[in-house]
Amino acid sequence: MTTTTATAPLINKRAVIDWLGIAPFAIFALMFLIVPTLYLVTGAFLTPEGTFTFKNLADLFTPTILSAYWISIRVSVASSLGGALIGFFLAWAIVLGGVPNWIRSGLLTFSGVASNFAGVPLAFAFLSTLGRTGLVTVFLRDWFGFNLYGTGFNLLSFFGLTITYMYFQIPLMVLILTPALDGLKKEWREAAEILGASTWQYWRMVALPILWPSLLGTTLLLFANAFGAIATAYALTGSSLNIVPILLYAQIRGDVLHNPNLGYALALGMIVITGISNILYIWLRMRAERWQK
Repeated sequence: MTTTTATAPLINKRAVIDWLGIAPFAIFALMFLIVPTLYLVTGAFLTPEGTFTFKNLADLFTPTILSAYWISIRVSVASSLGGALIGFFLAWAIVLGGVPNWIRSGLLTFSGVASNFAGVPLAFAFLSTLGRTGLVTVFLRDWFGFNLYGTGFNLLSFFGLTITYMYFQIPLMVLILTPALDGLKKEWREAAEILGASTWQYWRMVALPILWPSLLGTTLLLFANAFGAIATAYALTGSSLNIVPILLYAQIRGDVLHNPNLGYALALGMIVITGISNILYIWLRMRAERWQK
């Protein structure tokens, strides 16, 4: 009498298929995110001759570079706060304002497109609209006798760059915050009304505390999004506005300011700042998801 025993397969086919599924993403992340980041971090501690040094990091505290970081932080804060404020009310109108479904779907579709519209096309669009000979500028001058640039407005400035950044910051806020507003349960509003709470009391004591992690986290994400942008700023202002991405580009690729290792140190500083913003965003998003379950 012979007995047969079932043996477990040496290779789990399901696990192999799962790993093959994520392999393209893992390879892409390794080639275009992890390896370049490690290269930048390593280069920040080396001289052009390849010897170890802390001079590149020490040079980050020179007045010119500190000024570039400060301008970048100011532009990022201003555009993220403006985008968060306007985007919140726009998302509120879409979700809770009672607008028709076709308006909601149209605004969300536009937000998906506009949040990715950046770089040279965005800079050209704003120059064609709000430049010195732009469509809106000429329209205000010829039809209403209002000289926009006579008021001190300049598109190629801190304020102009902030407005340009807000073009993609506002729709990004809408896309991220709309699901959070959708997650507000009707039972919470009904319970507040039964207990005699006004609309203002409901938002101040119930809705905003629940939405606060999402609001703050998305604002931090907008900050990181603006802080790392270079194509729009470079195409719009050139080198007239000394922000970190443009200074970094000048150090690595420029003909005059050519110090790649200092550029790597600048990039390391940007990685630290945006990394902190993204870590805080992820932590706040996890808190928001826990509240809304």
